[in-house]
Amino acid sequence: MLDALPKIKDIARPPRALVDGLARAGTATLASELSRQMGIRDPQIRGPRPLKKGRVAAGPALTLQCMPKREDLYSESEYEDPERQLHRHVLYPAQRGDVVVVDARGDLGSGIFGEMMLTYFAGKGGAGVVVDGCIRDSAEAAKLDLGIWVKDVTPNYHAQTNIIPFAVNVPIACANVLVIPGDIIVADDDGVVLVPIALAPRLLEIAGEHAEWEEFARLRLAEGGDLRKYYPLSAEGEAEYRNWRAAQSDRAKSTDTIRSR
Repeated sequence: MLDALPKIKDIARPPRALVDGLARAGTATLASELSRQMGIRDPQIRGPRPLKKGRVAAGPALTLQCMPKREDLYSESEYEDPERQLHRHVLYPAQRGDVVVVDARGDLGSGIFGEMMLTYFAGKGGAGVVVDGCIRDSAEAAKLDLGIWVKDVTPNYHAQTNIIPFAVNVPIACANVLVIPGDIIVADDDGVVLVPIALAPRLLEIAGEHAEWEEFARLRLAEGGDLRKYYPLSAEGEAEYRNWRAAQSDRAKSTDTIRSR
C-alpha cells in the first residue's frame, strides 16, 4: 500500500494569447521552427493520435507519471479508496485551457481515464488529454468537447494490469519526450508537439513570420508559380515577398484611413 498522498503542486500558466497564437500556427510549423531555429531537434510526442479528427488543443501541461505495478504497494481495485488514486488528483487543479499529459509507459492494457473522469475534466474547461497509452469508454469520450490523443483504447481500468498512477505534476517522459509541468502542449491532426515554456514567446514570433511568408507562397503556387522559387523562398522570391508584404501593409493603412473619416 502506498503511503499518504503527497502534496500536489499546481502549475504556472502562460498568457492565453500566447497559447492561442501557438495553436493557430499548428504543430507542423512549430515542430519545424523549434528544430530549425531553436535547437529542439524532435519536439513531437510520438505515438498518441487523435481519438477524433479535426480537434485542436493547446495549453499548459498538467502531468501524470505512471510506474510498473507492484501489488505490495498498490492493490486497490477500481473503486476502492478512490482518493488514493493519483490519476484523479491530476484533474483536481485543472483550469480552463489546461492539457493533461500522461506518461503511461506505452502500456496498451491500462485505460488511464474513462468517460466519467474525462467528462469531469471537460466540464472544468480542459483543452485536451495526451496519453502515451490508452483510455477506455472511447465511443463516449469521443463525443466530449475535449481533444484526446492516445496510442490506443482498452476496456481495462487504469490499474487493472501493468501500471499504476505514481506522481502528479512532476517531470515526465511522455513517449520518451521530457515534459515539465507548465510546458505548452499543442496537438492537432498531425500529432502532438511540446513547446518548452521558456522558448514559447520567441517561437510565437518566428511562427508568425513563417505563416506570413507561407501565405504569400501559397498564393503564388496556386497561380502556377515555380516551386523552386516560392517554396522555400529563393532570393528572387524573397524580394517579391517583401514587396508583397509592403503592399499589404499600405493597403491596410489606406483602409484604416478611410474608415476613420
